[in-house]
Amino acid sequence: MSQQVITLSHPSKSIHGTVQLTGSKSESNRALIIQALGKGKVAIQNLSDAFDTVTLAAALQKAATPQDGFNTIDIGPAGTAMRFLTAYLNLIKGNFILTGSERMQQRPIGILVDALKTIGADVHYEAKSGFPPLKIEGGMFQGKDKISIKGNISSQYISALLLIASSLKKGLTLEIEGELTSRPYVTMTLNMLKEVGIQSEWQNNTIHIAPQETQEATIYVEPDWSAASYWYAIVALSKAGSIVLPGLKKNSLQGDIAIVEIMSHFGVASSFEQDGLHLTKVSEPSGKTFFDLKECPDLAQTVVVVAAALRRDISLTGLETLKIKETDRIAALQMEIGKFGAKLIEDGTTYHIKTDEVFEPTDVSFATYEDHRMAMAFAPLSLIFKSIKIEEPHVVEKSYPDFWKHLADQKFIID
Repeated sequence: MSQQVITLSHPSKSIHGTVQLTGSKSESNRALIIQALGKGKVAIQNLSDAFDTVTLAAALQKAATPQDGFNTIDIGPAGTAMRFLTAYLNLIKGNFILTGSERMQQRPIGILVDALKTIGADVHYEAKSGFPPLKIEGGMFQGKDKISIKGNISSQYISALLLIASSLKKGLTLEIEGELTSRPYVTMTLNMLKEVGIQSEWQNNTIHIAPQETQEATIYVEPDWSAASYWYAIVALSKAGSIVLPGLKKNSLQGDIAIVEIMSHFGVASSFEQDGLHLTKVSEPSGKTFFDLKECPDLAQTVVVVAAALRRDISLTGLETLKIKETDRIAALQMEIGKFGAKLIEDGTTYHIKTDEVFEPTDVSFATYEDHRMAMAFAPLSLIFKSIKIEEPHVVEKSYPDFWKHLADQKFIID
């Protein structure tokens, strides 16, 4: 979808149907790195068609193609691809320039680069220290086999290191300093490695992976729980709603399954049936007012928008990483929910949503800040307001390319 702005509405405000979600972007991107290091032993089923995953797959193919001089790999706005490739490219023969979009060149990578240099990687900054683009000389000769890294930074840094650990000559011991943010994503990485025979040990704050060979295996990528979160919001904001999401598992590797419990407090009941996950609008939302999103920060925009729309004054914590995502998501949320009178107030590490001045705007256009999650988090507001506008709707291609098509299938009107 290439329009600069779309108008979104839903005449009946009621939702009933089935939505087949794409494969998890988080699982898919890990699977691609595991496959690339697996020497032909790993197959993947139900790979995501998200832009980030397509971009990473193309980058891995380009990296595997010998070139004279430096091989420039541009991953655009694909953050996971940047982190994973920063680690992966050190293991293969060749010289690389790893770069991305203007926003990507503003997102810090220094902590991961420093960790890689500790074990012998040859990585340099092409422009500003601590940020992409990176100059990487592959075929790393490993020196040390132990890294210390802060736990309250992006879990993708940690996962990037863990994904290459078994391919290092000496393996890797990773010491996590302080409290670990987004623990489920690290657990996901280790569980996916286990699926291909890579064993790990995790005791207290230390993870150890010995050098070992990948075994023959097929990785099945579960549908995306992050994508499912927007359908929870849609059901929560509908007048009446029921949605079936096939393929989602009760015992998921994905941390965003936390949306099941969170949205139970906003009037959405979940039931895992043979044909998939059933979401149903119920009339008994709880009075819970405090939510810790430390292990699922990608759900923050969805939760903030739903709470603001339902006029629920709640408090949130665990949002430390939101300021270094595709955009400063805290600032973006404050600006956009302010367009209908809601406030997101920062109080140290806690954020308070205030809704006493919420009103229904007659003509409102929400900016998306080159951030896919902003577009999808705000789209369900068309079930509360008569209509809304979404700017730069194509940003959803990053993780959920069929989002607008799926909305149209559920009787949303998109002009």
